[in-house]
Amino acid sequence: MSSGPQLSPSQRVRQLLRPIARRVGLASREGAWWELGNKPWVSPDVITTAGAVCNICHWSGDEFIGEYHTELATCPRCGSVARDRFLLFCFLSRRGYAKNLRVLETSPRMGAGYRSMMRRYFKYTASDYDLSAHEGDIQIDLQSMALPDSSIDILLTPHVLEHVPDTAKALSEIYRVLAPGGRMYLQVPLCYGKTHVPITPEFHADNTPVFFNFGWELTDQLRQAGFVTTVLVTQDYFDMLSGATVAPASNGDGFHLEELVAAARPNDLTPVTDKYISRVFGFLPAYHYATWECIKPN
Repeated sequence: MSSGPQLSPSQRVRQLLRPIARRVGLASREGAWWELGNKPWVSPDVITTAGAVCNICHWSGDEFIGEYHTELATCPRCGSVARDRFLLFCFLSRRGYAKNLRVLETSPRMGAGYRSMMRRYFKYTASDYDLSAHEGDIQIDLQSMALPDSSIDILLTPHVLEHVPDTAKALSEIYRVLAPGGRMYLQVPLCYGKTHVPITPEFHADNTPVFFNFGWELTDQLRQAGFVTTVLVTQDYFDMLSGATVAPASNGDGFHLEELVAAARPNDLTPVTDKYISRVFGFLPAYHYATWECIKPN
């Protein structure tokens, strides 16, 4: 399962460009992008000269496809959108590369090229709940994971938890399958300051129901489940939430920024990118980007 905030008609049109961009980038004169040896944990060497750089496939150019938005700003080569790049950036900049890490990613939206790249460097497995909306190597319900204890080192889970009916049960299962010292990098559409259940039925783009619109209290739930938790954000967002800069007014993109600022707890936040890196990698607008780092103690 995967989802995002409700998009405007113009954003949906741009979102349709994503698979086209992916196909365009499948091959070049040098070969398929995932076979070029570009290591996603190594900063691209073009970062100081290009207007836009993909930290996954190392494409560089004037700009990404589509406007800046967590669900857009598509890479013309690998097809990643901004939230894909931020998730992998958080994982690799915080954990660092280690050979033979056992990585499980739930409902990844990126295609075969991305998975081929990940399998070059990790013991990588992709999963999905029912295999209907996203291809997966295995089928997994986060509330009842058919995996052995301590069998995963890294869990990447983008925009899935809001579709799970029992949050506590899912977090308990994730804690069980993570090895001691293992980490989860968790994304949800953080559009509201406080967690609430949708008043009317809500569905995201792949027709999956939303059970929770999470707010900052998700940090408390993760800690109650046993994780050492911080929320990874861009420096610009950290400055807004800590009061160092004035946040812009909400602009109708689905993010209730006034609520997010009012309910924020700066001590729970860790900035992971400076303003320049955020712009080059496309992590804009800043308030679209938050990823929970959850570590299972040794």
